[in-house]
Amino acid sequence: MYLFLAALLALPFPSAADGFATGTTGGVGGATVVVDTTDELLDAIDTVGPLIIQVSGTIAITSKQGVRPNKTIVGLGSDATITGGGFDFYRSSNVIVRNLTFVDAEDDAINVGQQSHHIWIDHNTFVRPVDGSIDIVRGADYVTVSWNHFAGTDKSMLIGHSDGASGTDVGHLKVTIHHNWFDGSRQRHPRVRFGEPVHVYNNFFDGNELYGVASTMNAGVVVEANAFAGVPFPCFSTGGYADSGPGRLVQRANVFTGSGTCQAGGTVAEPSGYYSYTLDPAASVPDLVRAGAGAGRL
Repeated sequence: MYLFLAALLALPFPSAADGFATGTTGGVGGATVVVDTTDELLDAIDTVGPLIIQVSGTIAITSKQGVRPNKTIVGLGSDATITGGGFDFYRSSNVIVRNLTFVDAEDDAINVGQQSHHIWIDHNTFVRPVDGSIDIVRGADYVTVSWNHFAGTDKSMLIGHSDGASGTDVGHLKVTIHHNWFDGSRQRHPRVRFGEPVHVYNNFFDGNELYGVASTMNAGVVVEANAFAGVPFPCFSTGGYADSGPGRLVQRANVFTGSGTCQAGGTVAEPSGYYSYTLDPAASVPDLVRAGAGAGRL
């Protein structure tokens, strides 16, 4: 127990957005409100201007509800839960979503779309969404997905919504994905079309039935210092995936345990050209991520 607590206390949880979402401040400068009912939450996320929204207890919503720019939506304590629905970003920006559990969303739990940018999704837990846990689509940009727990989800993360979306997506969809626990989740960790670079580092791919990462439609993905355990197909890229054409994928410093081969090939723009980052050794990732990912771990 002492060793576990010591490791947890030592975890390098970010106090500010990192990766491609660097500079995202959310509701800083605005008032702080506590919401514990559906109406209060919906009113708060629809408010114009900066606002820090603290979610208390379990709140039921339906479908995907729009979030205006300059918001921080953060759960209070370890049990703040959004059930039945999720959040939608339509030409929104500068939003932080942290420390929430999303349960039984009837569509996507979080949809980042329509040129939305600078979105930080950190320390959340996703359980049983009907569609995706997180979609990043339609020209969205500068998004970081960090320290989340995907608990047995099916479609975990989609970047680029269709093979016909090159007109909106080429040159966009810059996403950082780090220190997430893909815990028995089936696929899309992420599935990427067109985006470059998508930076996937220090994640724990844990018993993923279909595959880990898929780079398709000329996307450029860097996969580094991740731990794959019991993943039959860690990466698809040069052979395409399903009906989507091939992508480019660079893999380095990953650890594969009871897993297949990561399909890689081509060159990809380096994330270090956009931001600085420090890697944890891939061998330490399972313990770090199990101890720290998900809601209630801030």
